[in-house]
Amino acid sequence: MDDPLAREPLACTVVIPCRDEALALPGVFRTIPDGMDVIVVDNGSADGTADVARDLGAEVVYEDVAGYGAAVHAGIVAATAPLVAVLDGDGSMDPADLPELVSVVSRGTATMAIGRRRPEGNGVWPWHARAGTAVLAWWIRRSSGFGVHDLAPMRVCRKDDLLALDVTDRRFGYPLELMIKASQAGWTVHEKDIVYRRRTRGTKSKVSGTLLGTWRTITDFARVLT
Repeated sequence: MDDPLAREPLACTVVIPCRDEALALPGVFRTIPDGMDVIVVDNGSADGTADVARDLGAEVVYEDVAGYGAAVHAGIVAATAPLVAVLDGDGSMDPADLPELVSVVSRGTATMAIGRRRPEGNGVWPWHARAGTAVLAWWIRRSSGFGVHDLAPMRVCRKDDLLALDVTDRRFGYPLELMIKASQAGWTVHEKDIVYRRRTRGTKSKVSGTLLGTWRTITDFARVLT
């Protein structure tokens, strides 16, 4: 039987913020749904990420300001479809999960649809990163009633709605600020469990892969919360 989601028009731009993800991108592109345009935002890569992305058919946007939030914002501004999906370019998430999230937002069932990460094995999601995410998501639920359990590295929403939130953090605090402002704006959210895989061999996490990355994330979150 045909999947009804596969027959829906997917008027969505996929934004993939990247720094040094040349090895991972071919695997990511392998399962991007048909009909979705892709923007890869090169955030200072030194490994040919932009060339790989272009060869795979993506539009490449360059963002010189270092930081996850800066890269995501640049991609959102460049997007041309009414809906925008954001996901990491490290191979840890499967773009095949996007159609359900896109459908939820397109139909107006929720303002934002997000993937709630479920690690496929031990060591995939470092304990300190997982614990930190759980605490922050709990705080958001308790303080606002916004029903999130993850800070949504895979998410879909309308471009205009997202820009109207005016998320200003340009570093690792971007997802947290997004969730806080979305809850304050009265957004509704839909969560879907997604498999969270080990990132592509030969690539390194910018958040939990180094002590410096972890520290920067902590300080960025603290800045947003204050």
